[in-house]
Amino acid sequence: MSKKVLVTGAGGAFGSLTCKSLAQKGYQVVGTMRSTKGKNEVIAQELLNSGVQLVEMDVTNEKSVDSGVAKAVEILGGLDVVFNNAGLGANGIQELFTAEDMQRVFDVNVFGVQRLMRAVLPRFRNQGKGTILHTSSCIGRVTTPFLGVYSASKYALESIAEGYRAELSGFGIESCIIEPGGMPTAFMDGMLRPSDETRNQEYGDMVHAPDASLNGYVDYIKTNPKQSPQAVADAVVALLEMPHGEKPFRTVVDFMGLKEPVEGYNKALQQATREIYTANGVDNLLNLNKD
Repeated sequence: MSKKVLVTGAGGAFGSLTCKSLAQKGYQVVGTMRSTKGKNEVIAQELLNSGVQLVEMDVTNEKSVDSGVAKAVEILGGLDVVFNNAGLGANGIQELFTAEDMQRVFDVNVFGVQRLMRAVLPRFRNQGKGTILHTSSCIGRVTTPFLGVYSASKYALESIAEGYRAELSGFGIESCIIEPGGMPTAFMDGMLRPSDETRNQEYGDMVHAPDASLNGYVDYIKTNPKQSPQAVADAVVALLEMPHGEKPFRTVVDFMGLKEPVEGYNKALQQATREIYTANGVDNLLNLNKD
């Protein structure tokens, strides 16, 4: 029997390609987006043509999430996998972001994940099995200039995923984080910019640096065909093809020099985490219940 998968953020490159790739593999897939009209109309039709079912869902609205999950479960006749993929980027000098600006980013990247988890976990617990995937980022492990607000949201997501991994392991619910490097997608163009321009002059020429840095990086990653959003979709497929309970907790997807150092950091953290859990007598929570 094919796995039943819910993917948020299906209108973006990672989400749409993952939906299509999973459907091609025979998975039953529901993708979500805030609206299937307007700018999403073309991609929505492409997904439908690929055999992907669609549900409108706004991850910043609890009622929308709850009803969207219910519709997805009805369409699929159940649910086995959730891919927390909806996301919002942010680029700019950190001081110029208001608290409200930061809240917009966290409302999607952090609170949106929590809303979805609360909607799906009762079902996963009751069935004694489930798989949760999260789209994080390589800069959810190390912060680079001008991307600190976005990085902060992904740092938070990483922590939330770690907490869920431990607290859900006894229920047979496995957790995985995917950490892509920067990819040449429309996500870069849609990044939130800081709304407070009153302090621009205090930063002098640096005020132009965020856009210059981002544009230069986009040009740079376009020089490597491997640095493609399809690589993220392929990583998701590869994870879901692995037996339950044997998937790595973190998977780095990058071909521009970030993979090796981030994997080294992840390995060191994995060892430190196990030592800390062992010292506190809760290392059993790092082992998935496969019964």
